[in-house]
Amino acid sequence: LAVDDIDNNVIENHLYTKGLPAPDLLIRPGGDLRISNFLLWQIAYAEIWTTKVFWPEFTPDHLVEAILAYQGRERRFGGLVSQ
Repeated sequence: LAVDDIDNNVIENHLYTKGLPAPDLLIRPGGDLRISNFLLWQIAYAEIWTTKVFWPEFTPDHLVEAILAYQGRERRFGGLVSQ
């Protein structure tokens, strides 16, 4: 494989998540404000929502809270907001 032949598709085809869409929302429980190398390529344009609630206590109500927060965000996918 030549260096010039490496592109996004080549990388994505070698990930465990091959064929799956990139996530739009990453929920980070436990109060940590880092992603700890989790799906670095796949979450490049994902919105990140954090909560201090630990995973075992995460409920459907927390999921609804995360989705409502996500719905209120302006998605730019790496672009700038036009003024």
